[in-house]
Amino acid sequence: MPELGVNVDHVATLREARGGKEPDPVRAAVICEQAGCDSIVAHLREDRRHINDVDIRALKKAVRTRFNLEMSINAGIVEIAKRVRPDQATLVPEKRQELTTEGGLSVLKNANRIGRVVEGLRKKSIDVSIFIDPDEREIRAAKDIGAGVIEIHTGRYADAKTKKAMDSEFERIKRSCEFALSLGFIVNAGHGLNYANTKRVARIKDINELNIGHSIISRAAFAGLYRAVRDMKTLCR
Repeated sequence: MPELGVNVDHVATLREARGGKEPDPVRAAVICEQAGCDSIVAHLREDRRHINDVDIRALKKAVRTRFNLEMSINAGIVEIAKRVRPDQATLVPEKRQELTTEGGLSVLKNANRIGRVVEGLRKKSIDVSIFIDPDEREIRAAKDIGAGVIEIHTGRYADAKTKKAMDSEFERIKRSCEFALSLGFIVNAGHGLNYANTKRVARIKDINELNIGHSIISRAAFAGLYRAVRDMKTLCR
């Protein structure tokens, strides 16, 4: 059974909608751990649209499982990661205009730069994962720069509009995981996974961890809302 990493970015997204202090992504991380997750994920974007520098310092102190910092290879972000020293850094591509990460990081196009970032983070005793598409060429390139962990991008599978397209994308993911495992990688997966499509990916043999955020936070808005309303009604009384 793969482990579960929970991304708390969208708790911070909700906070930033009002520019206040609630809801607190650190408190959310504590609840996720109490519920049994295996790691906490947060993406420090260059534009700080949700998670900010204060959050990641607080998460580093509060998380008791494993803190996985998603990050670009921007020099400023890399320096912050070296100071905070999360348990793991996951290198992802980043565009200012995107709503969410649109694909994997191309190791083929950025091998030298990514290799330097990986080496620098490792010197600070930070485990490094690379978020890449289910593409054997990219997986091979990640191996060539010395990466030991990858996270397979499952977004195209999650966004598929037909069963045929979903099946095709799933097979790409499965083959890529098998290939990566044959090269000695620890293999994680994530992006767009939800309560309808996760089970199939979780059944892939020897996959290590699934990282899921938006669908969990979305369900929490309803599954946790009843209790929140009852508690507030009690205060009003």
